[in-house]
Amino acid sequence: MINEEHYHISDDLKRIVSGENETVFRLLESRFSVEIQTRLPGLRIKPRKGADMEGVLSVLDQLKMSAKHGDGMTAKQLDRILGPTVEPSGKAIPDMPIFRNRFGIAISAKTPSQVELVEAVEKNDVIFAKGPAGTGKTFLAVTLAVASLERHEAEKICLVRPAVEAGESLGFLPGDLKEKIAPYLRPIHDSLSELLPAEKLRRYEESGAIEVAPLAYMRGRTLKRAFIILDEAQNTTIAQMKMFLTRLGPHSKAIITGDATQVDLAAGQVSGLEHAMKILKGIPGIAQVQFTATDILRHHLVKDILDAYAQKEKKK
Repeated sequence: MINEEHYHISDDLKRIVSGENETVFRLLESRFSVEIQTRLPGLRIKPRKGADMEGVLSVLDQLKMSAKHGDGMTAKQLDRILGPTVEPSGKAIPDMPIFRNRFGIAISAKTPSQVELVEAVEKNDVIFAKGPAGTGKTFLAVTLAVASLERHEAEKICLVRPAVEAGESLGFLPGDLKEKIAPYLRPIHDSLSELLPAEKLRRYEESGAIEVAPLAYMRGRTLKRAFIILDEAQNTTIAQMKMFLTRLGPHSKAIITGDATQVDLAAGQVSGLEHAMKILKGIPGIAQVQFTATDILRHHLVKDILDAYAQKEKKK
């Protein structure tokens, strides 16, 4: 049995690392099967059955290093990055580090479908990733794009979303056009903020190396040496999807993500995502990755909620 560890960390850094109400420590306890005692100086880490002491110490080292620069991480952010380490079947997921985020923590594929997406991006220039909410499609796609930019494989990242009105009209929202569309682009900004330090992200955005924009802004452009992501693609029309796909220039790559169960188009309109995946299937250089409920990385109840809705739809 591995003995307990006394982890050296100052009280000031401990407060930054721990998160609100020590939620980061509680998450680490759950993920690595350990007990973390915080009352004495430093941390006392006791192993439980199946403990991964090496893993928890490695994560603590990375969190402490970030804390020295005044950069703390919430339990929600850490949970998203760590993800599950095995499939429901118990089969191990191969370790495929993609990028180290602003906290120094390595981000890798966490589920079989995520592994498939990473491999598809390596071999293809257009990749469709379809599946339910919470499977990490968008976050992984943005991570792959940022990694490509940092390795100088791409000269710019273009992240786009259709600004489809889901229950409220843009015309009645306050502010100018930029302020009206900001809520639609917020999820992408959140992903970028987790990956890159604020100053580096600001420089990339000001130089145009990272562009976050509504889909309508893509019309008439040709994107060369770019890594392009179209998020929420289920809310594109056939014409919009065709317009987007034909923006692809030399040495560029595109990932199109979407969830066919969350279409907000007007009644009678066909989703451009479903249409494109059907007519483009089998073309060399274009790949399709199907995510399922087993790939969900959010709270365990999200899968149960989606299953309940799916059963209700079947009974209609």
